[in-house]
Amino acid sequence: MKKSKQLVIAVLTVLAVSVSFGALYPEADAQEATSVPSGEKILSVTGMATTSVEPDLLTVRFGIEIQEPTAQQALEKNSEMMNKVILALKSVGISESEISTSSLDIYPVYEYVNDEFLGIQTRDLVGYKVSNILSVETENLDLAAIIIDHGVEAGVNRVDSVYYNLSPQRQLELKDDLLEQAIENAKSNAGKALVPLDHSVIGVKSVSLPEFGIPYPQPVFRGDFAESKAISSSTPVFSSEQDITTSVQVVFLIGSN
Repeated sequence: MKKSKQLVIAVLTVLAVSVSFGALYPEADAQEATSVPSGEKILSVTGMATTSVEPDLLTVRFGIEIQEPTAQQALEKNSEMMNKVILALKSVGISESEISTSSLDIYPVYEYVNDEFLGIQTRDLVGYKVSNILSVETENLDLAAIIIDHGVEAGVNRVDSVYYNLSPQRQLELKDDLLEQAIENAKSNAGKALVPLDHSVIGVKSVSLPEFGIPYPQPVFRGDFAESKAISSSTPVFSSEQDITTSVQVVFLIGSN
């Protein structure tokens, strides 16, 4: 009986060893199937491209801010005045498609009073203020002062900003041109770096393209409230060139000559 037990234990031991041994082989097979690094040589290079361009889009943001006893009165009066402003803009060649509402805000206005007897501060509702700001975008860059003049004459009492920018179509054109130039710049830089090392580019491993963005334009004018006498002097507003820069990261495969 004792011999029988020893035989069973021996058989189980052999099976356990076999299972353990078999479990090792898939790992070995997997390691053999894994590709071994080829010892490739790489060179990482940054390419850059810069250009100066004239803006092709004028943006003027201005509007009307008024206060009336009730919200309805404020909205109605603001709407009436804004219709006059839009008519004035159309009279100088601005189309409806070039006019949009940038913001429309309405909020209560309170008057705060110190009650010396009670030692507290109270507030009384004195009316409602409505601020309606228009955004005018046009490719006619010479209209900046004219737009402001006619707007103020029609009732505009707030001028927020005037700035020049690039239209979406122009941005797409620049993106394609600058990326091509940046990649060519990276290729040229790689070639110059490899000449004294007696190496040359034999391929490309990867290319990293950044998000292309145009710097936010700096306003040529920014203000709060605009009195007609202060703005309607037809002061010329000039656009200026904008510097646009982009970069790419290229990893080249290289080999000895």
